Amino acid sequence: MAADVSTRIAAAGDHLQLLSALARELERAMAAIAGNDLPGLEDSIASQQELSARLGELAQARSAAARGPGAEVEGVDASLREQIRAAAQELQKLNLRYSILLQHSSRSAALMASLFSSFRGQIQEASGTRLHPPALSCQA
Repeated sequence: MAADVSTRIAAAGDHLQLLSALARELERAMAAIAGNDLPGLEDSIASQQELSARLGELAQARSAAARGPGAEVEGVDASLREQIRAAAQELQKLNLRYSILLQHSSRSAALMASLFSSFRGQIQEASGTRLHPPALSCQA
């Protein structure tokens, strides 16, 4: 029973650390988007995927333990549960901001791509060889 309680406390601590690490990665990804840092964004996304997978594994293990013997023993103090709840709420807020930023960034990227493609067409037309230099005239 004591081993079960210490396992639950360790799992709760891991849960809190993973939530905090994922929040930091969302902030890092948003900073990378704001700074047009594609390698930084890609690195953060890879870290987010890893952290999310670890959180999923932890949730599955906790779910399996809840069905096992002694599941009624809580074992995690109220302070740690409150920290986890607060971290989860903060992560939800960051996730919403991140989602909105991604939506706006996608629209901005699409507009820029459209602008660049139309601008590229004008450059190609203007960069051809000219038979006659442009004539300048003044009318009095």
